[in-house]
Amino acid sequence: MRKFVTIFSLFKSRKSFSVSLHRNSPRCSNQLHPNFRNLTKNCHLLLSPLSSHRFFSTTMGNPLQDQDIDFPGGRVEFIPEMKFISESVEERIPCYRVLDDNGKPLVGQNFVQVSKEVAVKMYTDMVTLRSMDTIFYEAQRQGRISFYVTAIGEEAINIASAAALAMDDVVFPQYREAGVLLWRGFTLQEFANQLFSNKYDNGKGRQMPAHYGSNKHNYFTIASTIATQISHAVGAAYSLKMDKKDACAVTYFGDGGSSEGDFHAALNFAAVTEAPVIFICRNNGWAISTPISDQFRSDGVVVKGQSYGVRSIRVDGNDALAIYSAVQAARKMSITEERPILIEALTYRVGHHSTSDDSTKYRPASEIEWWRVARDPVARLRNWLQNNGWWNDRAESELINNLRHQLLHTIQVAESVEKPPLAEAFRDVYDVPPSNLREQEQWLKEIVKEQPQEYPPNVSV
Repeated sequence: MRKFVTIFSLFKSRKSFSVSLHRNSPRCSNQLHPNFRNLTKNCHLLLSPLSSHRFFSTTMGNPLQDQDIDFPGGRVEFIPEMKFISESVEERIPCYRVLDDNGKPLVGQNFVQVSKEVAVKMYTDMVTLRSMDTIFYEAQRQGRISFYVTAIGEEAINIASAAALAMDDVVFPQYREAGVLLWRGFTLQEFANQLFSNKYDNGKGRQMPAHYGSNKHNYFTIASTIATQISHAVGAAYSLKMDKKDACAVTYFGDGGSSEGDFHAALNFAAVTEAPVIFICRNNGWAISTPISDQFRSDGVVVKGQSYGVRSIRVDGNDALAIYSAVQAARKMSITEERPILIEALTYRVGHHSTSDDSTKYRPASEIEWWRVARDPVARLRNWLQNNGWWNDRAESELINNLRHQLLHTIQVAESVEKPPLAEAFRDVYDVPPSNLREQEQWLKEIVKEQPQEYPPNVSV
């Protein structure tokens, strides 16, 4: 009851915002928020934000007219004609971009300046992520690990968004955000340990490969279930707000995740509680084998933010500088204004959905190849770095060679380390394990002793 009174008092004490109700005045501002104004001069790049967080009842001091109704949430105007809201708009929401496909800045572009140190680290981490995906994917094909999922073609979303965040920001990933963890300092050996489920794995071998998690890096453990992490992020964001932390929650998901009920519930929850959370949607065109044309008829995902009262922007997901700028601006707004932000990053999944998928069965190989070559986010950022004199062919060659050597070494080490003891499978659920769980543990140990040939030799009983 005390918690309810506290929360109720919080809402009751919140300051109201006055809203202009002149019939000819716009309900929404047509000007970009100052934090986005530095990104671009095109005011249509961002859905027009509300002039305040909510529509408020304003009966006091503004007598009702016959053609108005002071409905809960704000005044609504009556009109004599029957008018349906169109199911679509004539023009699609534009996409914010800084660099063209060749890595050259667009004319008139404006973005958050990046230092040489940050830019080079962004690029080297993008290359590292791609190298990881290539070598670990091969390891799965060799039968050395059971599963893997790549982020080829989506490296800019991973690394550039992570670069724009702070370490105190809490990350709720889907399963294609290993790059965020890489940026935060998770080592190549730690990645390999998780993939091989050895005793040094943070998850103690109880998760699928490529389902990372790290409390140290504020990175919640990945779950295979689609979109469940989105609502979790909102709850965490509200907690950060209640504790007055200078941080936000960030959650990643694909276009397929936006088709789940969790997405819609989370956006509404975030808007109503004014939670400092950033929703980053990787719209790569495919939910495994289902194209976005079979998922929804709206103009992508960005327009869904406005319907829930969430400020939103569409960004070129293959442009690292655009992602970095948008996420940094979104983070500032989210924390200082206590509001959720939705970012739809348009990209393309060049790799297969996972090692369990063959994407050539449902999309043409020529389409994949075109995106791989013409719209490559790694090559685009490299060209920009080289044009600035911050990168060259020699540095590229050294990076690739070193990464391959390091990754092969991490695999050899991770493969040689013994698995976690079987007893770990029964830990971390109950403070005191119940009798039935203890019986199961004893039964499993006896089975392993009776049939050792059915179990890996490096499993400790």
